[in-house]
Amino acid sequence: MRAINLLPRDDARRGPQRTQWIVLVPVAVAVLMTGVLSAAFLSASGKVKDKQAQLASLQEVLQAIPTPDAAKVQSQNALAADKQARVTALSAALSRRVAWDRVFRELSLVLPDDVWLATLSAKAPVPSSAAMAPAPAAPGSALAATQFTLDGFTYSHAAVARLLSRLAVVPDLVNVQLQQSTRMKLGVANAVHFTIAADVRRPGGGQ
Repeated sequence: MRAINLLPRDDARRGPQRTQWIVLVPVAVAVLMTGVLSAAFLSASGKVKDKQAQLASLQEVLQAIPTPDAAKVQSQNALAADKQARVTALSAALSRRVAWDRVFRELSLVLPDDVWLATLSAKAPVPSSAAMAPAPAAPGSALAATQFTLDGFTYSHAAVARLLSRLAVVPDLVNVQLQQSTRMKLGVANAVHFTIAADVRRPGGGQ
C-alpha cells in the first residue's frame, strides 16, 4: 500500500524545528550559567590573592618593628608602680588633712562681737588607722585630750552661752563643751573668763 501523509505541510515542517529549540535552550542556559560561575570564581580568586598579598605586606612591616628590650620594659613598669604608690600615699595624706583655714574662717564668722580670745590651741585629729591608746591624763588636767581649745573673756554668762550655741553649728567642730566660766574683775570692769573645748571632725565626715 502507498503511505499517505494526512498532516498539513506546515505542521510537518514545524515538528523538527520545535524539537531543535527544546534541545538548544537548555544547552544555551547551561553555557551561560557556566560562564557566570567562571567569572564569579575568577573574581573571588583575584580578591583572595589581593588579601593574601596585603597580609604578607603587613607581616613584613610587623617583623620590621624592633622588639622592646625586656630590661627597659621592667624599668618602665617599676617607675609606673612607684609613681602610683606616691600618688596613693599623697591622696591618703590629703584625705586626712584638716583644712585649718576653713575652720578658722568658720570660727571668725560665729564669734560674737562682745567676746575676745586670749589663747587658742588646736591640733589635727589622729586618723583611726594610726590612732594609739591615749596616755593617762595628769590629775587636774581636764583639757589633756582636747583638740580645739578657746580661752577668752566676755561680759556675761549669757554671752558665753551664746558663743557655745554658735560653736555647735560649726561643721568642723564636734563635742563642744564648756570647761569653765568664772566671773572676775578685769581692770575696772567686770568680766567673765571662760574656757571652751571641742573636737575637730576627722576628714571624710568621721568624728
